[in-house]
Formats: sequence, C-alpha cells, structure tokens
Amino acid sequence: MDIIRKYFSLTEHQERQFAALGLLYPEWNAKINVISRKDIDNLYEHHILHSLAIAKWLNFTSGSEVLDVGTGGGFPGIPLAIMFPEVKFTLIDSVGKKIRVATEIATAAGISNVRCIQERAEEEKGKYDFVISRAVMPLADLRKLVQKNISRTQRNALPNGIIALKGGELQGEIQRFRNIAETEDISYWFDEEYFKTKKIVYLPV
Repeated sequence: MDIIRKYFSLTEHQERQFAALGLLYPEWNAKINVISRKDIDNLYEHHILHSLAIAKWLNFTSGSEVLDVGTGGGFPGIPLAIMFPEVKFTLIDSVGKKIRVATEIATAAGISNVRCIQERAEEEKGKYDFVISRAVMPLADLRKLVQKNISRTQRNALPNGIIALKGGELQGEIQRFRNIAETEDISYWFDEEYFKTKKIVYLPV
C-alpha cells in the first residue's frame, strides 16, 4: 500500500479502497487463481501500481468511458476505477471465473463505477473514449477487434484510442504503427526494478 502512496496522493476513500484490494485479492486468489501464486505477494507493485501507470500517462476527463479488454481479475481496470471515480469502466473477459473475481472484488471494495461482463471483445458493441489492456494480445490484433468501439466524440487531452501496458521487445509489434503510436517507459514515473522493461503504448484510433 505504501508504494501507491509513494507516487499518488489519495483521498481517504481511495486509501480504504486500495487497502481493501490487499485483503480481497489474496482471499479470492486462493479460491480462483487469477494471479500466479508466487506473484500474489507482489500485488501492489506488479499489478496495482503497474495498472496505475496509465493514470500517470493520462488524466481521464470526468464522464469518460473506458473499456478494459481481457481484464483477467480486474487489471488495469479496477485500480484505475479507484483513481478516477468520475469515469465509467467496463471490464470484459471471456473467462467467467475471472469476471466473477473482478465483480466480487469491485463490489466488496465499494467501487461503483465498474461493470464486469463475461464476453469476447468481438461481442462488445459499446462506444468508448479509450480501450485499455495489459499484455493481452499484439497491438495490431487488438486494434482490429476494438476499433469499432472507439467513440468519435473527443473529450480528453489525447485523441481517443488504445492504451496498452506492454513489456519486453516491442519494435516488431509497433513497426506498422511507427508514425502514429507513442511509447513511454514506465520507469520514467516509477523507479522500482520491475518497471525497467515495462512500457505504455498509445495508439490513436
């Protein structure tokens, strides 16, 4: 929890919600494995803070709508929903038990600006300002699936599009988008070793 305070100033309500995640995720993970057993001890750094890198990249405007594709147990959507209570987050995943975990945790932590749906990205019909994801699929595949979901109405400092959390070698993946995609090293904001190879990729759509 201290690692979140290190980089963000939180309201009391946000403090309580982030603290709740530290209790709820290990409890649910013991029943339904959404985070690797050996990684659950790194919940705040590897999962919650990693998700919040998007909050450093873009301060979502109040009233924005964001779609989290392949959310798993709720990353990056749930931490971002705590950080942006005036933004609506829709979290989708094709695996029912993962959506159940995300739903139960959001409810128990009192995160009211989240809805969790079991479905594939192909099935989602809604329009959103941004689609977010964490290491779900190559950028070209993700763009093909979600460009239908990007709203034409602009209300943020950046044009609507995709914001993806990625790791490792990305040159090949973003080569075809090199003139429009932007990448930022997460180590620019967070100094922990874990973030040395982690990046945000932004693709306007």
